[in-house]
Amino acid sequence: MIVKSRIKANEIDNMQLVGNVRDKTCIIIDDMIDTAGTLCKAAEMLKDNGAKKVYAFATHGVFSGKAYQNIEKSCLEKVIVTNSIPRKDCTSEKIVHLSVGILIAEAIRRIQNNESLSVLFKS
Repeated sequence: MIVKSRIKANEIDNMQLVGNVRDKTCIIIDDMIDTAGTLCKAAEMLKDNGAKKVYAFATHGVFSGKAYQNIEKSCLEKVIVTNSIPRKDCTSEKIVHLSVGILIAEAIRRIQNNESLSVLFKS
């Protein structure tokens, strides 16, 4: 786990690693990726502490500013995001977009038919 505190948006005060990642494959999970600055620093921290590989998963890929360049230069293996924000200009081999279309369509259908939504999130 990485604990971070921010001064303001897109500006980190500090980050601390909790736990041992030596020789591990690490996964960073976040709600959104904006400039990818924090994400790339977190990945670098994990690698500096011995992680073998680092992957990132986020719900929303905003990818503003130099996000694509930051990710391309980073030690991240892959960055997986949903297509909740469509990105036609993404050419990065590291970024994978997963569709949420079927999930949203089924949620709408269930709401219209007064059916449970919780079954969509059971494995």
